[in-house]
Amino acid sequence: MIKEIIVVEGKDDIRAVKRAVEAEVIITNGFALSRDTVKVIRSARDRQGVIILTDPDFAGEQLRKRINKLVPGCKHAFMPRDEATLHQDVGVENASPEAIRIALKKARCEEQKPRQVFSQGQLWQYGLLGSDNSQKKRAALGKVLGIGYANGKQLINRLNNFGVTWEEFLQAIEIIEGD
Repeated sequence: MIKEIIVVEGKDDIRAVKRAVEAEVIITNGFALSRDTVKVIRSARDRQGVIILTDPDFAGEQLRKRINKLVPGCKHAFMPRDEATLHQDVGVENASPEAIRIALKKARCEEQKPRQVFSQGQLWQYGLLGSDNSQKKRAALGKVLGIGYANGKQLINRLNNFGVTWEEFLQAIEIIEGD
């Protein structure tokens, strides 16, 4: 049983999460985030914590940002796009139970105080910017760290804001370069 309450976009996402774990789930009904739903999410966060698990697409990322702005202090679980795609349909509902469990296990809370551990120069140094396969490496890094795919600017923010340590970063780099 997962302690936190999981926030998802749609009914099919609820079924997918329930196949993977035993947990209470809140549905947002897509981007249509009502005031009542925000109140429920805020109450859940205060009571036992919340994990946001949205689709790995533009709409899902926008919803995640909106929830995070309205209800700060939630954990974030990121589903890798390649593990949530079926016949060009991208969504949590397409992920395997194991992929959902892994994403939830890697959930991270955004730091309340900004920190600057990672910089653009470091991303260049490790080939996460400026090389032919940078996009592929960023996707792999996001998957290993559980912070989702991000462009270069977003990646710096996620590494810093989700409390990724330098050691975790280096271990993830070793893993993706070993593949």
